[in-house]
Amino acid sequence: MKPSLFPNRRTFLRNTAATAGSIFLPNLLIGQEGAVKKLNVAGIGGAGGKGESDIGIAAKGANVVAICDVDRDRLKKAQAKYPDAKMFESFREMFETMGDKIDMCTVSTPDHAHYPAAMEAIKRGKHVCVQKPLVNRIWEANQLHEAAKKKGVKTNMGNQGHTGKGIRFLKQWVSEGIVGNVKEIHVWTNRPIWPQGNEAVAKYTPGEVPANLNWESWLAATPQVPFTNGLHPFAWRGHREYGAGAMGDMGCHLLDGPFWACGLGEPYKMEAECDELTDASWPKSSHVVCYFKTEKYGEIKLHWYEGSRKPERPAELEADRDWSKIKGGFILRGDAGVILNTDDYCGSPRLIPSTKMTDFLGGKSPELKIEQSIAEGEPQLELVRAIEQDKICGSNFDYSVPLTKFCLLGNLAIATPGKVINWDSAKQESDNADANKLIKRAAYREGWDYSAEKI
Repeated sequence: MKPSLFPNRRTFLRNTAATAGSIFLPNLLIGQEGAVKKLNVAGIGGAGGKGESDIGIAAKGANVVAICDVDRDRLKKAQAKYPDAKMFESFREMFETMGDKIDMCTVSTPDHAHYPAAMEAIKRGKHVCVQKPLVNRIWEANQLHEAAKKKGVKTNMGNQGHTGKGIRFLKQWVSEGIVGNVKEIHVWTNRPIWPQGNEAVAKYTPGEVPANLNWESWLAATPQVPFTNGLHPFAWRGHREYGAGAMGDMGCHLLDGPFWACGLGEPYKMEAECDELTDASWPKSSHVVCYFKTEKYGEIKLHWYEGSRKPERPAELEADRDWSKIKGGFILRGDAGVILNTDDYCGSPRLIPSTKMTDFLGGKSPELKIEQSIAEGEPQLELVRAIEQDKICGSNFDYSVPLTKFCLLGNLAIATPGKVINWDSAKQESDNADANKLIKRAAYREGWDYSAEKI
């Protein structure tokens, strides 16, 4: 296997963790002349899993003053880790109790709760770093974007690859014409690694609410339903009401590089085929084709594969590479060359065959010309630094809302397999009534009506 041109994600996370405090510490010492007081951060869904790591990253530069989580067992562990922080099972109660003591929030709940949690924070003027995908409905993405602009808060999404060097090299090289005119892109993932399709539906059974779970808070703005097994704490990703499937979960990572480098925007047409799509669950596997009209490259066709599906081995790939072991990545094909990336976070883009990369670099190490992130590999810390330094995060909502919508537009096609879905960007609707049902949630719980107009 050919070595990557860049440090792997684990390496740069470790290096960032080791240096973050020393780089910024002088500005954070209270009492020093010109010092900046540390921000106060709250973690919504921050007591376990991804939320635990998200609030932990923010804590490298901020005070953790509150954590909200629907799981009481997780809250006990979080209290032991952050003894000075207040614990809550409801983010609404958290804001009512200590909203004036919070500057910034991380939002790491299941996808369906991202929107109300982020909107409640924005309504109160709090900066937010929201996990990917930002939401699981297109209407919610648009409302979130409008609300953030209206309130003037700083924003970021938790797609850590966008803070890395690899995606910057990709953007730089494509702009320099490394592959000529981009014509076709293939992106794939081995997700879902959680139940989807018939397997998931078999697990969605009624049951008694576990003693450790606040089911009312878990539902957030979605309609009241009895407790359902097979959702908490992880497998909700496959549920069509609560998750966004494999394209929603991994698209904001894997599609990030091609989306940014090629200036894709919203597709004007989508179509899909899939296995085991049900009314309750996203399918076991899918192949989605999205069509774009770009200013620089004209027509681009992008293929998305998930589950057991995968693009054919590129003819340009070196013979010693085992294609079967590459679980996710993208192929970006132009009329003058091909870029292959073989990780989830755009950490290893390079021309194939490798001799072309060597020729392009002229035997030298790659030189990055695009400004680097202020917190490489750590979007939550990037937001902390952006607030302190009055900068803009790389995956702020001006960027991450369109990226999220791209993933959700793919889901419109997945939900209507075998149909060509034409998308009207101006109207924010398609020509398919069934697909349009997925643009906005069918119903919200009483008293949970969030919109930019009411912020």
